[in-house]
Amino acid sequence: MTFSVVGRSADGRSMGVAVASKFLAVGSAVPAARLGVGALATQSFANTLYKRDGIALLEAGRDAQATLDALLAADPERESRQAGVVDVHGRSATFTGSGCLDWAGGVTGDDVAIQGNILAGPRVVQSMHEVWLADPAAPLPERLVATLAAGEAAGGDRRGRQSAALLVVSDSGGYTPGDDLAYDLRVDDHPEPVPELARLLDLHHVYFDSPAEADLLPLSGALADEVRGHLARLGQPDLETWAGIENYELRVRPDRIDAFVLARLREAAVR
Repeated sequence: MTFSVVGRSADGRSMGVAVASKFLAVGSAVPAARLGVGALATQSFANTLYKRDGIALLEAGRDAQATLDALLAADPERESRQAGVVDVHGRSATFTGSGCLDWAGGVTGDDVAIQGNILAGPRVVQSMHEVWLADPAAPLPERLVATLAAGEAAGGDRRGRQSAALLVVSDSGGYTPGDDLAYDLRVDDHPEPVPELARLLDLHHVYFDSPAEADLLPLSGALADEVRGHLARLGQPDLETWAGIENYELRVRPDRIDAFVLARLREAAVR
C-alpha cells in the first residue's frame, strides 16, 4: 500500500526517506532517520517499532543487511512486512515478505533502497531507480522527491493517492543549530500528494535556506531609508521584528537585507 525510497547523499552528509501511499498520514508511520546512523522505511502492514529498533541497531554498529535481518528475525509477522534500510556508509538492504500484496518488490544499490507494495507493477520501482541514478549530484531532498515522482508517474499505488512525506537529516542542521532534522514535510490527505510534497519542498527553501551572499544588499543610504519607511507603514519597529512575524528570520543578516526579503517587504507595504 506504499512506495518509498531510502537514500544517502553522494557526499554522505545527508540521509532520508521519501514515501507515498493510499494511506492517511503515511509520514507518521513509515520513515525514520538519524544523522551518522542511517535511515529506514517500514511499510506493508507496517511494524512501526522497526523505526525505533532499526535506528538502535544501526547505532550499535550493524550494517543495513544485519539490521534488517535482526528486525525480521524478531518479528513473527515478518512475511507481511516490507522494509528498506540504508546505513551510514551507504550499504543498503530491502525486504518484501511473501504476504505482501501484489505487486510488491524492491531494488537496492549504493546509497539507496527502493520498495513498494500494491503497486501498478514492477515498472514503478524500476522507474524510481532510474531517476535516482540519473543525477547523483542533486541535493538529497530534490533527488528523493524526484525519485518518488517517477514512481507516481509509473502508476504508483494502484489503489490511488492520499499522502506523501519527506524526512531528511543532515549535518547542515535544521531550524535550531545542532538539530540534524533538516526536512520533515508531510502531506497527510490530498488528491495529488506527490506534487504537493514538491511544492512544500520549494516553500521550505524559501523559509529555511540561508540567503546567497550575492543576494544580500547593504542596508545603508537610500535603501535603508526605504526599508525604514516600509516598516513604519507596517507599524513595525525594525526589520528583525517584521521578518520574524513573516517567518523570514533565518534570512536576516546584520546591516544587510536579502533581496527576497526586500521584495516581500515592498509587497507588504503597498497592500
